[in-house]
Amino acid sequence: MKVDDLSWKILSCLQQNARQSNTEIARKVGITSPAVAERIRKMEDLGIIEGYYAKVSYFETGHQLKAIITLRAFMGRLKPFIEKVKDFKEVVNCYRITGNENIVMEVVLKNQKHLEQFIDRLITYGECRTHIVLSNVVENNPLTKKTHL
Repeated sequence: MKVDDLSWKILSCLQQNARQSNTEIARKVGITSPAVAERIRKMEDLGIIEGYYAKVSYFETGHQLKAIITLRAFMGRLKPFIEKVKDFKEVVNCYRITGNENIVMEVVLKNQKHLEQFIDRLITYGECRTHIVLSNVVENNPLTKKTHL
């Protein structure tokens, strides 16, 4: 399935609010509700739409700190870390990257003490750098059709 202009419009609607009805989307994009449902189903089947998620406030759930932590793994410690990081409940997102560091993690923590304890667990795997997030400048920016390079 080619992601045409109409499918991009549907994707835009879903990225703004995935809970809106097919009828609402149909009104916005100018086709019938069953046609919207069929396009959504096809995009789900093809893996274009990977899932739907609830956005949860880390602050309102008792996590006062959000941080970006980079890890430069010690020799032979990258693979064990990649397996272990999946068990760390503090980690919201984790990426293996190129460059001087091997890993970038987005984490949420209850307080400074929690941050200290978390870093103590990480330093057995490598050298860490921590950046406290002050605010979100861009968050969950919708993916759109690229019109130029």
